[in-house]
Amino acid sequence: MASMAFSSVYSAPLHMFTQTKLQSSSDSSFVPFLKASSKFGSSKSTFFQHGFSIQSSNISGLVSKSRYFPMVYARAAAEKSIHDFTVKDIDGKDVSLSKFKGKVLLIVNVASKCGLTSSNYTELSHLYEKYKTQGLEILAFPCNQFGGQEPGSNPEIKQFACTRFKAEFPIFDKVDVNGPSTTPVYQFLKSSAGGILGDLIKWNFEKFLVDKNGKVVERYPPTTSPFQIEKDIQRLVAA
Repeated sequence: MASMAFSSVYSAPLHMFTQTKLQSSSDSSFVPFLKASSKFGSSKSTFFQHGFSIQSSNISGLVSKSRYFPMVYARAAAEKSIHDFTVKDIDGKDVSLSKFKGKVLLIVNVASKCGLTSSNYTELSHLYEKYKTQGLEILAFPCNQFGGQEPGSNPEIKQFACTRFKAEFPIFDKVDVNGPSTTPVYQFLKSSAGGILGDLIKWNFEKFLVDKNGKVVERYPPTTSPFQIEKDIQRLVAA
């Protein structure tokens, strides 16, 4: 198998990378995308991603530079923050993300017909209810690029999320998160935290955690549930 080297460092802890069985056969096209050895520091350990073998010796020097709740930003993204962007909400109105200055943000690409939908929406709503008064905002961006699992119109998406799951957090206009039409917000997010997950969003419900200054501090695979990152949220809202 061909070897690959990474140009940036992924910031999430290795225990987040697990093979998780999806909850619906409708997600059979999604292959658990990472299998990690616990011996990350060893030059013999290997990461497997989509048929490629990646020798950890290619990135071990970079990883050793990041030991705390790691914050490794691409140079281009470091000059910006999430607060520099304006997006459209689910009703088509412009929203400047500068309104969220001083807030901790959990940004998620959502879908209505995914095997991960029910658990993620339920847990996201629970976390929002629990931490919104402490400074957490959850920003949901519908996307139809993964298995065509967000096919509805904006009104349909809004009704689904707000009626079935009682979602009270902001939901935005349907966007592309990969490819030539990638919305600028996701260009920023991916350039801020690429690394092992690379320049592509892998599936529905990938998550980015953003601090009060608008900088990305964590990125989580789709199979990482919202409840699994609650401690990271607690740490940031308390900072």
